[in-house]
Amino acid sequence: MAKGIALVMRVRGMEQELTEFAEFYESTREDCLRIVLLNVGDRDLAQDLVAEAYTRAWVSWRKVRALEVPRAWVVRIALNTHVSSWRRRRREVALGDHDTAMHVEEATAVSGDLLAALRRLPARQREVVTLRLLLDMDTETTARVLGIAPGTVSAHLHQAVAKLRAAIPSHYGQEISK
Repeated sequence: MAKGIALVMRVRGMEQELTEFAEFYESTREDCLRIVLLNVGDRDLAQDLVAEAYTRAWVSWRKVRALEVPRAWVVRIALNTHVSSWRRRRREVALGDHDTAMHVEEATAVSGDLLAALRRLPARQREVVTLRLLLDMDTETTARVLGIAPGTVSAHLHQAVAKLRAAIPSHYGQEISK
């Protein structure tokens, strides 16, 4: 009898976790996809990376749900997966395809000028910009997610914003200096 009750309680707990994860997935997937898409530049690859990251999030859901910003964990895992894959191949995929740029712009609602300027940033600066400005994380959280010091986050953000301001028309200045 006790084993039956324990089993029922475990099943209910799993159902609750599944519901919680499904709600998390639905509410964060688009944001995570946008951020990964801005960083990798290929819609199909971004979707694959985000799917892989959410799979890993589900496997580690108890740990992930306890994090301050679980969606940042998903983005970080997706970007780490991308880096690992191109390190294995020892080459990066070119981002110059016109159709890809149109898909990225469509999915992110970012203008072509801004998107091009973001792509020209070094990877770490691009990551800081996307986490700080697009996911609206504070400096401390961004630092923890990226595994760097808060001062380094601020320095990367400062350098990236300066480069973006120089690279794009002046009417974007207010958007970037958030």
